[in-house]
Amino acid sequence: MRRWLLAVPLLMAQAPASAPSGPDAWLPRGSAELVVLDKMRAQPTSVSVKAGQQAGFATLTIAVQRCMTRPPDVAQNNAAFVEVTDSRNSAPVFRGWLLSHTPSVSMFEHPVYDIKLATCR
Repeated sequence: MRRWLLAVPLLMAQAPASAPSGPDAWLPRGSAELVVLDKMRAQPTSVSVKAGQQAGFATLTIAVQRCMTRPPDVAQNNAAFVEVTDSRNSAPVFRGWLLSHTPSVSMFEHPVYDIKLATCR
């Protein structure tokens, strides 16, 4: 599993002219489907963000830089490079990869909200 985790950021560092094939392939997608959980109200909300754009949710600004998915012939997973800022804090509260099938690998930690990647479309 460690080899697979390292392949995600390495593949995303440079976008190849054509998508690679084989078991380590990731396919670019146009938008990320995120689930934002308001922990105070125990209320999940779906948020769709196009790659290269940002969306607001309460005090959060969620910017999705890349969203990738695995080909249909291998085990499904999605990865999105996300930067989250909170209007109450000047520094980003999260900057990194979110994985849909292994969310505990890179967790977004916030006292009020949780963000999970559902899928890339």
